[in-house]
Amino acid sequence: MNQNLSVLGVGGHARVVLDLALQMGFSIDAFYDDDPQRWGLDFFGFKIKGPIDKKLEGSACIAIGDNKIRKSIFKKMSFADWPILVHPSSIVSKDVLIGEGSIIMAGVILQSGVKIGNHCIINTGACIDHDVIIGDFVHVAPNCSLAGGVSVGEGTFIGIGSSIIPNKTIGSWTNVGAGSVIITDQPDNCTTLGVPAKPIKFINEQK
Repeated sequence: MNQNLSVLGVGGHARVVLDLALQMGFSIDAFYDDDPQRWGLDFFGFKIKGPIDKKLEGSACIAIGDNKIRKSIFKKMSFADWPILVHPSSIVSKDVLIGEGSIIMAGVILQSGVKIGNHCIINTGACIDHDVIIGDFVHVAPNCSLAGGVSVGEGTFIGIGSSIIPNKTIGSWTNVGAGSVIITDQPDNCTTLGVPAKPIKFINEQK
């Protein structure tokens, strides 16, 4: 592959995305970030050219972990092409469907029947079992385990090391705390955590 790729965002997650893109054979064009103090600086051998511009065309990747920010960037950049990044060490069944702009990190396992939405992050070592459905802009943190038939709504974050038993539903824009064990369905727009996990806060209650 010799496809040019612009990377949007500069940070720890972007460094991992850079390594993944290079392993896939992409040629990195440049990095872009909205912090003016970073413009013109070097990022692991590549220049930070300037802000994330809605007029940017060509292939791009949003290397930002925050789900809301990824969605806002996607909505304003209608001209970009969003390739799927899949780490060579991941295990992906042949019938898995992955949406545009999604990133599958090292050591991930995606079993048969899995459907991943657009601009998702399935992070290092996550195990996604058969027939799981993951909505757009979801971030599954490292070492999470989702059993068969689980459904995850748009924009939800599943914290590191969390586990979800079969056939449970996690609502949209919900934050699952690190190390949580989900044994019941979880609602939209909440923070849920614990063993077993329970909602402790709803977004409309937050200041």
